This record gives sequence, structure tokens and C-alpha cells, in this order.
Amino acid sequence: MSLAVPLPVALSVLLAIAAPRAVRRAPPEAATRGLTAAAVLASAGYAACLLMLASTLVEDLLPLSTEDGGAGPLAAAAAVLLAWGLWRLAGDVTVRRSVRRRLRGVGRPRGSGVVVAEWDEPHAVAVPGRPGHVLVTTGMLRALDAGERRAMLAHERAHLTRRHHRFVSWAAAAAAVDPFLAPVRDEVAHQAERWADEEAAAVVGDRALVARAVARAALAGRRPAPATTGARRSDILHRVRALSLPAPDGDRDRRAGRRVVAAAVLAVVAVAVAEVLLVGAAWLAT
Repeated sequence: MSLAVPLPVALSVLLAIAAPRAVRRAPPEAATRGLTAAAVLASAGYAACLLMLASTLVEDLLPLSTEDGGAGPLAAAAAVLLAWGLWRLAGDVTVRRSVRRRLRGVGRPRGSGVVVAEWDEPHAVAVPGRPGHVLVTTGMLRALDAGERRAMLAHERAHLTRRHHRFVSWAAAAAAVDPFLAPVRDEVAHQAERWADEEAAAVVGDRALVARAVARAALAGRRPAPATTGARRSDILHRVRALSLPAPDGDRDRRAGRRVVAAAVLAVVAVAVAEVLLVGAAWLAT
């Protein structure tokens, strides 16, 4: 069997295990950007290898299996995995578009860019669009004091300003095509929340206030909010702990983050290119 078959899976598993741990010390902005790029590149290499393997069902080329002629089952498995990934991708895109359409249908923002929904369930979410706006429920407003409401709104506006939904959507698309990347998708969502936390702390000038708002909003909710960023509630404790630490040293952390992210992206690029070259070389040799 060619290395082109297990290599994409090995890359995805390695990325899923190592990358989230590696970026925890990097600034959340760099971690979000780097993990998203790595996930997209890894899934592209995975899909390209599956496509070339599956194409042998149509053209009797590239006998990548053992000499006993096992390429047929291998190509069929690749075709099934590719079709399943594309089906999952279509489903993910459909669900996200549906959620955003429903959220935008709740109301139109006024000058403040905020829509207040008369719902008892405490929710606050950034709704992407042109223009984007913040949707917050009366239940959430009652759960927070004035300072916490200011921190919450700064957090949600940071999602809109930095277009976090794009990073989360791209990472989710990569994980839909390549399910081994699910931990990377979740880490991108977490880092996007951390990024918005840091932006909110810079706006309100009080890290403790933002930490309190994050904790109280999480405790107020009885179920996960329909957030388009896809953050997990299990990450709330880590976010609060991070906000209890001093603000990151911008220049130093930015340089360290760039090194970590650059190393991860270059490694993914190298292996993804190797995957495609291995399959392509075997194809041309037949």
C-alpha cells in the first residue's frame, strides 16, 4: 500500500493531537489564524488524495495497493469517504446559513447595532451580515449588571469586527471533509472566544470585569446559545483563568505566536504537498 493512503490520516491525527496544545501559549489571534490555515490545508491534502484514489474506479490506473490487486476496494473506500465528507460539508454549510437567517429574522438593528429579543432564555450572539449586529435577549440583560453588559457587548462586537465567524466556518468545513480534524475545529472556536475576550478587556479596561461577565453569562444559560462561533461551554473555565492573568505582552507574545503558527502551517504544507506528490507520482508511473 502506498504511503499516500495512511499519510493524510496520520497528518490529521497529529494535527488534532499536537496543534491545540501547541497554540495554548500563543496569542489567541495568532492561534485562531494559524489553526484555521493548518486545518484547511490538511483537509485539502486529504481530499485531494481521496479524489485521486477514487478516480481509479473510472480509469484503471494507479495500482496503489498490494500486488494481489486490492486497488479496487481501496478506490471504492476512498470514493465513499470523499462522498461522505462532501455530504457533511454541505450539511454544515446549510445548517450555518439557516441559523444565521433565523437570527437575522429576529429583528433589525437600530443605531446601536443591537437587537434586543424579548426572550427569557439568556443568550447573546454576534450575528454576521451586512451590517452585522448583536442579538441579546432580555433574559441575558437581566442576568448581568451594567458593567457586565458593557463587557458582554464589547465581546460580541469583537466577533463582528474581527470576523471570527469566518475562521470558525472554515475550520468547521475542514472538519466536515476530514473528521479527524474535529479537535482542531473546536480549538479554533475556543481561540476565537479568547480573542474576543482580550478585545473586550482592552475596550472596557478591566480584565476582572470581563472574566466576571463570561462566568455569569455561562451560569445564566441553561443550554448552549445558538452562537455562530460554536464555542464549547467546557472552555469557560479556561477563558476565565486566562482573563485572571495579566494582559499579554503584545510584541513578545505576537512574535512567539507567529513562530508557533508558522511552524505548524509549514509542517502541514510540507506533508500535504508530499501526499499529493506521492499519489501523483504513482499515477504518472502507470
